[in-house]
Amino acid sequence: MNIIIPMAGRGTRLRPHTLTVPKPLMPIAGKPIVQRLVEDIAKVGNDKLDKIGFIIDRDFGPQVEEDLLKIAETVGAEGIICYQDDKFGTAHAVLCAKELLEGNVIVAFADTLFKADFKLDTSKDGIIWVQKVEDPSDFGVVKLDDSGVITDFIEKPQTFVSDLAIIGIYFFKSGETLHNELQYLVDNKIHDAKGEYQLTVALENMKKKGTKFVPGQVTEWLDCGNKNATVFTNMRYLEYLKDQNLVSESFKQKNCVIIPPVYIGDNVEIENSVIGPYTSIGANTIIKSSIVQNSIIQTNTKINNANFKNSILGNFVTFEGKSDDFSIGDYNSFQ
Repeated sequence: MNIIIPMAGRGTRLRPHTLTVPKPLMPIAGKPIVQRLVEDIAKVGNDKLDKIGFIIDRDFGPQVEEDLLKIAETVGAEGIICYQDDKFGTAHAVLCAKELLEGNVIVAFADTLFKADFKLDTSKDGIIWVQKVEDPSDFGVVKLDDSGVITDFIEKPQTFVSDLAIIGIYFFKSGETLHNELQYLVDNKIHDAKGEYQLTVALENMKKKGTKFVPGQVTEWLDCGNKNATVFTNMRYLEYLKDQNLVSESFKQKNCVIIPPVYIGDNVEIENSVIGPYTSIGANTIIKSSIVQNSIIQTNTKINNANFKNSILGNFVTFEGKSDDFSIGDYNSFQ
């Protein structure tokens, strides 16, 4: 089975952090979002993962590409880098990895994480993973018939038709069929008013030709679209992983209180501080005389005499002060 992960967007809602790295490489409980996504897909799948195609912007650079290839290796798959030079919608993005559209394929957009308690049924024609939401008007939703087969795809319905929102993860038994439908849209310039080719149009065409899509319902859908959502997702993952040891053996502490669950990376030093709960601290960070709760702190950062929560600090940040809510990008100093 192959996985295709479109991730060429710039993640503008998570700035300033996405000015230096793509959003899918932001850390959640010590691992990049996209690695968490790949690992979670591997857990629900029954088949061996063969190739993982990462669809990126060409200017993300060689270090990002190297990191993505290593992520594929962690689940025993071959990583493939594909470029989306022009942003022409979701269908166009998937088609950028057309060499992977064969046999069983999962398409997963890299701003979504999930928890599920089912195993992927690869005997189905297609599975569209959904989650019940309170306000369907902000989402694409699916409508089901009495047998549980998807009959309609509705984009942001203003009157209630369904509360099953599409979360951005799809399984296709035949990658070749999906490829043909995507190529048909592009060849015949079947796009929306913005000039974008949409995956849901290809799904609708496949359905009309006999493909039966069924929903795969997750137990929790976690967004990483902006700062607050990402901090919340970090909190939920730390809760999931609370029975695992997420504290590095090289962590050094002196006169501090650690309130789990927390993630603490390699060579972190903490002195005269209270850390946690729900806090992730990246490698080589030093924290002194501070209180830090429900936050993400990335690598090589220095924090002194601070008190904050619900925040994200980037890499190589120097911070001193008090705040309940902030987001500071890489290489900044606040004192």
